[in-house]
Amino acid sequence: MKIPTSYRPLIILLIGIVLVAGYALLSEDMSKPPVEAKGLSIKTWTTNNGAMVYYVPATSLPMVDVRVVFDAGSARDGKQYGIAQLTNNLLSQGAGEWNAQQLAERFEDVGANFSTNALRDMAVVSLRSLTEKEWLDTALQTMATIIRKPRFDKHAVERERQLQLVAIEEQQQSPEAIAEKLFYKNLYGNHPYAHPGIGNKQSLTAIKREDLIAFHKQYYVGKNAIVAIVGNVDEKQAHKIANQLVGDLPRGDKAAAIPEPQALTKAVAIKHVYPTTQTHLLAGVIGTQRGDKDYFPLYVGNHILGGGGFSSRMMKEIREKRGLAYSAYSYFLPMRVRGPFQLGAQTRNEKAGETLGLMKEVLKKFVNDGPTVDELEHAKRNITGGFPLKLDSNKDIIQYLAMIGFYGLPLDYLNKFNQHVNAVTIAQIKDAFKRRVDPEKLLTVVVGADVKEKSYKPAE
Repeated sequence: MKIPTSYRPLIILLIGIVLVAGYALLSEDMSKPPVEAKGLSIKTWTTNNGAMVYYVPATSLPMVDVRVVFDAGSARDGKQYGIAQLTNNLLSQGAGEWNAQQLAERFEDVGANFSTNALRDMAVVSLRSLTEKEWLDTALQTMATIIRKPRFDKHAVERERQLQLVAIEEQQQSPEAIAEKLFYKNLYGNHPYAHPGIGNKQSLTAIKREDLIAFHKQYYVGKNAIVAIVGNVDEKQAHKIANQLVGDLPRGDKAAAIPEPQALTKAVAIKHVYPTTQTHLLAGVIGTQRGDKDYFPLYVGNHILGGGGFSSRMMKEIREKRGLAYSAYSYFLPMRVRGPFQLGAQTRNEKAGETLGLMKEVLKKFVNDGPTVDELEHAKRNITGGFPLKLDSNKDIIQYLAMIGFYGLPLDYLNKFNQHVNAVTIAQIKDAFKRRVDPEKLLTVVVGADVKEKSYKPAE
């Protein structure tokens, strides 16, 4: 009996579920993740056209995750703000002989998941597929065509441009998005990290089809690519997959180094009055980058300050003790060069001044005094105890694998992560924070109420 084409995706999905369940039943210990962090073995090589490949076998499930990362994020926009994201969005909107609908159907017909994304540093193309040969071959052929031969059809360009313009309009109505945009713009000035990846109306409107083709030609090349592969394929298959996806790309050149950002030399306060019942508060400085020698002291220290959820000082002082905000946080966002360190909270308009003052006071006290012994030990247990959960699926592992490759981190980064965390001392945290975070040179962004400086109240 011939099976109707419309039923094929559902049938493949059901077969995939059965296969996965079967593998699960055959597993001796289902409490173990597909690949254990402690013994994670990463193999790496370079394709003939210069792409770096990072591969981890994971045989517990009949699936493979593939991620190709290009140094083609919004930091490469130049003056054409939004071109990196527009280029990335358009990859799957027509490639080779297939239009957008046909590309989507090819993935659906074999039960594969495909996605693209563009951040400040990188542009990402991702695939998850079952490893049955016919289905995987179709998924990889489709992905390879999308990477190598995007069409940038005029009607697709205009459609995606309009979608991006609509998203910009929506962001202009969001206090949170307004605050984030003002934060990056005023923290980074003329640096490539300053503008939002989505671009702005003026720049997007001016981008031509030829600009998109040129951007793709320059940045979607072998020397500018990282390929990460995790799943139930052997090393020979992994070589074949990498070559199929990027081997035919022009060798090209690696993207130029991003300039180092300049830290603020004095405190800057930005206020944007907006009609809302909740005021959004952000404060921060230029922080750290991937591979920084201070990364682990800053990471552990920030877990105590504002990154550890309800156990962090920010949450205890601002939410639990005073009920000023539902959530208060801080984080470092390390990137190719120094990304931001940011504190944030959202609070009632009448409490905005008090909340902002308390955020600054908590930060100042932490920078001056550092954490207590109990706080440090609790943070270490929390981080190291939860770290295996960040590697309990192939999807999680491939994110780390792509990060290791893109930022040139050591291959034993994941295996030694907990070791580095446990080695952090109070003295290291105090030293790193005093050198990297100056509470007297914060950028402060307030979106919402007309907050007055005199209304700020220090912590009791």
